[in-house]
Amino acid sequence: MTIIIRTEKLCKTFSSGGNQQHVLKNLDMEVRKGDFTIIMGSSGSGKSTLLYAISGMDQPSLGEIEFAGERLSTLNQDGLAVFRRHHCGFVFQKMHLLDNMSVLDNVLASGLLVQKNKKDLVKKAKELLGNVGLPEESWRKFPAQLSGGEAQRVAVVRAVINSPEVVFADEPTGALNSSSSDRVLDVFTDVNRNGQSVVMVTHDMKTALRGNRIIYLKDGVICGDLDLGLYEEGGSRLETLQHFLAEMGW
Repeated sequence: MTIIIRTEKLCKTFSSGGNQQHVLKNLDMEVRKGDFTIIMGSSGSGKSTLLYAISGMDQPSLGEIEFAGERLSTLNQDGLAVFRRHHCGFVFQKMHLLDNMSVLDNVLASGLLVQKNKKDLVKKAKELLGNVGLPEESWRKFPAQLSGGEAQRVAVVRAVINSPEVVFADEPTGALNSSSSDRVLDVFTDVNRNGQSVVMVTHDMKTALRGNRIIYLKDGVICGDLDLGLYEEGGSRLETLQHFLAEMGW
């Protein structure tokens, strides 16, 4: 399969009070185009640090990241911002929706950074909002008027409005109840089945089951890589993941 992201000897070090914390250690990884990649590991293993590095949100201390044929180290901050705008979508545990904008305007604000035909963009935004189960009467609501699950679905639509090559998600269901979590995960599954790559950090086993590939981090290095195959309910999928995580010491 085509490799969309590749890291070479990736390192990330944080300094605090004269001490250095080595969070990522000479990490080599490939992300395949079209995969739903899950990054797991215990707290402090480097999951989110890795996600922010490969998405261009944060710069590594050492090493290289190649994303869609571009070496991110060759781009300045403005260049990285433009690159992310065209190639990446982001969904976080905290939705970061703009409180003073409606649901529709939150989505359009992201889309207009890339697309200039507002009429076509509005049509696409409305289609996507409908596809994730948000009825038309909710499009003029403000974020404070939405449930957590509804707000997260808006965040997913905002992330995919520009058809990015990769959608990155950092614990996107961590603050949701079970039913809202399932609905949001269904949206990610649909996004992936429509051809977009997804890279998601999670500590939740139910969420991890949605991925077709599980990467396990421990102390800043990859210590396990599991191919789960395409998502489908039932079967031995859960048992396979449980066995893998037990081997990893999770």
